[in-house]
Amino acid sequence: MSQPAIIGVDLGGTNVRAGRVVGQDIQEHRARAISGRGSQETVLREIEETIAAVFDKTVAGIGIGVPSLVDVGKGIVYTVENIPSWQEVPLKDILERKFQVPVYVNNDANCFALGELYFGAGRGSYRDLVGMVLGTGLGAGIVINGKLYCGHNCGAGEIGTIPFREHTVEYYCCGQFFQNQYGVDGGTLYELARKGDAPALEKFAVFGDNLGYAVMIALYAYDPEIIVLGSSASKAWPFFETAMRRRLKDFAWQHALARLVIQPSQTTEIAVLGAAALCYDAEK
Repeated sequence: MSQPAIIGVDLGGTNVRAGRVVGQDIQEHRARAISGRGSQETVLREIEETIAAVFDKTVAGIGIGVPSLVDVGKGIVYTVENIPSWQEVPLKDILERKFQVPVYVNNDANCFALGELYFGAGRGSYRDLVGMVLGTGLGAGIVINGKLYCGHNCGAGEIGTIPFREHTVEYYCCGQFFQNQYGVDGGTLYELARKGDAPALEKFAVFGDNLGYAVMIALYAYDPEIIVLGSSASKAWPFFETAMRRRLKDFAWQHALARLVIQPSQTTEIAVLGAAALCYDAEK
C-alpha cells in the first residue's frame, strides 16, 4: 500500500507554488506566476490549476499558506498582500469542493514554524519552537508542545506590531529596515558585507542589535526551546548574529538562554513543506 501524500501550497503576491509531499520529500513540484491584479476568480483558477498539476489519487489533504489574515477554523482568507481582489475568500470551502479532500489554510509565518517542526531544524528534537520570518515584514509562528498555537484570532506571534522606539518592532527587524533607515536595498548591502565593507557590516550589526529585542519578546512570551529565522534577511546571519547575541545578554534568565537554540533555516522549499505540514498538525 502506497504512503498517503499531502500537498503544500505557498501563495505569494506574485506567484503560487505547490508540491506533493510523501514522507520527507517533495515528489512533484509546480510553480507559476499569478495575476495579482486580476479578479478573485482568475487567481483562484490559477491556484487550482497549479494544485491539479501535482494532485493524484494518493493525496489525503491539502495545506495552503497565505500572506494574510486567516480565519483558521473556517478557512477564510482576508486581505491578501498584493492581491487586491482577495478581501474575503472562503478558500477552504472552494478547494474542498474542487478536490474532495480536507483543506487547511493558515498564514505563511505559521506555516514556516510548522515546516521547521516537521521537516527542518525542529524535526524529532523539539516541541516548543518559534519561527521568525524576517522578510518584507516580521512574522512569527508559535509551536507549543508540538502543536501550532494560533491564538483565538490567528494573532499569536504578531510581535512585529508591538510599538518599539519611534515605530514598531517590525520596522527595525525586517528586511525593509535597511531601505527605511539607510536608503539602501538589503540585497545590495548583503553583497557589500560579503566583501568585507565596513559600513555595510556596521549596518547589519545595528540590525542584529534590534533583532535581539524581538528575540527577547519571543522568549518572555513563549519560552521556546528553539528559534528558527527564515526568509531573505536570515541569509545574512553571519553578519548580525554576534550583535544579536550581545543584546541578549540583557535577557533576565541567562540560564534559560544558555539552553536556547537560535539558528537560520536551512530547509529548502520550506514554504511548501510548511503548508503541507498543516495537514499533520490538524491530526493532533
